[in-house]
Amino acid sequence: MTRFPMTVAGEKRLREELEDLKTVQRPRVIEAIAEARAHGDLKENAEYHAAREQQGFIEGRIQELEGKLSTSQVIDITAIPKTGKVIFGTTIDLINLDTDAEVRYQIVGDDEADIKAGKISVSSPIARALIGKEEGDVVVVITPGGDVEYEIDQVHHI
Repeated sequence: MTRFPMTVAGEKRLREELEDLKTVQRPRVIEAIAEARAHGDLKENAEYHAAREQQGFIEGRIQELEGKLSTSQVIDITAIPKTGKVIFGTTIDLINLDTDAEVRYQIVGDDEADIKAGKISVSSPIARALIGKEEGDVVVVITPGGDVEYEIDQVHHI
């Protein structure tokens, strides 16, 4: 079975969402279905159909989260010795050598990736180019718009 890397914070967020779905959202939808059934004819009852659709979404999301959590490999970056190398979970300050623009990314699991928050997937082209490199190294990232060169300014093991 393939294990998918995930940070401790990512696992916590998924577990909290799963708990909310099971203890808050699911009972609320079950109550809404029961209330809609009490109104009579289910064939033309829009409230009933909307609640059933919501229930299907919730149950699907619960299964998805349980599957992700069962195949996850939680990596606690704070327990890994600091080597100065780029590894899963590290935060990297990069300098684009063409534009001198500075960016900061944290390498996280696929489900945690959020480019606006500076979190990139471990399977993204830039993360794959960075893994194993050290401060001062220059990496070439192959993008659809062409090759981009970055210098690794700092590696943070936060």
